[in-house]
Amino acid sequence: MSAVVKPLVTVNDIAMTFDVSPSLLTRVIERQPKLFLHAVDGVSFEIEKGKTLALVGESGCGKSTVAKLMVGLYQPTRGNMTFDGVDAHATYKGPAGLALRQRIQMIFQDPYASLNPRWIVEDIIGEPLKEHGIITGAAELKAKVGELLKSVGLSPLDGPKYPHQFSGGQRQRISIARALATNPEFLVCDEPTSALDVSVQAQVLNIMKDLQKKRGLTYLFISHNLAVVRHVSDSVGVMYLGRLVELADKQSLFATPRHPYTRMLLDAIPKMHDTGRARTAVQGEVPNPLNPPTGCAFNPRCPHADDRCRTERPALLSLHGIKVACHAVEERRI
Repeated sequence: MSAVVKPLVTVNDIAMTFDVSPSLLTRVIERQPKLFLHAVDGVSFEIEKGKTLALVGESGCGKSTVAKLMVGLYQPTRGNMTFDGVDAHATYKGPAGLALRQRIQMIFQDPYASLNPRWIVEDIIGEPLKEHGIITGAAELKAKVGELLKSVGLSPLDGPKYPHQFSGGQRQRISIARALATNPEFLVCDEPTSALDVSVQAQVLNIMKDLQKKRGLTYLFISHNLAVVRHVSDSVGVMYLGRLVELADKQSLFATPRHPYTRMLLDAIPKMHDTGRARTAVQGEVPNPLNPPTGCAFNPRCPHADDRCRTERPALLSLHGIKVACHAVEERRI
């Protein structure tokens, strides 16, 4: 019998609720209750070492909040994350937090906003090395930064330059080099190519795939672009209004999508062999997250919704090797 592979990352029923209430005075005058936004509402998944899980969904579905929860920028309202057998959020708050942060790093969405415009590249990439006490000597630091720049396809001569002297794609390479500085095992990538041109996106994605092979990196890759997800992921989680609606390996999800929302997203992608066929746009609008629909959150946009869908929230169930939260799929109506 083959040994059971333990996942490197396990997220269990994680949730994040924000208090978005107006001021106390306004609430008293207008007799309003407190207002809460359930940005992430009970998300669970696992990622094996050396693999990539992609999270996809429309803007506002909670993808970036999941990313920030993973790296400890937010403390979850409910649930927990285990990294290599350790409770990550409890560790982040304790003395071992710095060592854990060395193993988990993040690549941010906007390379124009995530790099300090007043710092040269050498200082930007060198900061985590100094912060974690990995390298302290100036000459050694310069050599290590040069090595990191080469690993992402830039030159060590770029060290003394400022971020404004680089293109968007080059800036994102600098962000990747900074994330790799502490030699992490797990990278959380929050839409790392969405701000880039398509040709530059391909270059950055290829660099990330090469680095994954060389270093055995594990990725959580967040994107709204299904073509990008198909290129980089091993498994895919589809999010809608703070919850996972489908979780499957890449081949199953793209070949036989089960959830109506996943089908809708895939139908909207232009296909080379279907040039004469009109594309199906994603129907309807995302509901107000402050006042989500009862039952299944997708029911106002779903062509298969019935009374059960409007009243009872579906659980994420395992069906034929994939996980899907849909009454219509469970009842074999689709």
